[in-house]
Amino acid sequence: MFRKFVDALRRFMYGRYGGDQLYFALIIIFFVISVVNTFIGSYLLWILQYVLLIWAVYRYFSRNIYKRRQENRKFLGIWQSIKNFFAYLGDKFRDRKVCRYRKCKHCHAALRLPIKKGKNSVKCPRCGKSFKVNIWI
Repeated sequence: MFRKFVDALRRFMYGRYGGDQLYFALIIIFFVISVVNTFIGSYLLWILQYVLLIWAVYRYFSRNIYKRRQENRKFLGIWQSIKNFFAYLGDKFRDRKVCRYRKCKHCHAALRLPIKKGKNSVKCPRCGKSFKVNIWI
């Protein structure tokens, strides 16, 4: 009995996209909005959460695999930039007693500098240009 159900489900899902990172992100956002809406009771949040759920289910059962992969690739690019930003903030917080972070004036690379109060001359390892940096605290 159970084996027949699994085989039927496997045949139904053949050629369909299934779940990926964007699908799971949509489902998580759906549940978060659902919990928030439990306390707020907004009609707009209710519509938004079910639009997200319908979009996630549509992507899961879609047969246009190429387009779903493109959507997931765009999502992962945005998600990676968000993760990098928060990792950078975490590094800054972790190293707050040891060093300061400054941007290169020429190539905008993040430089990790030791705490030496006053004006310091710095050479960027990426572009090789020197410039002055002021460290107050």
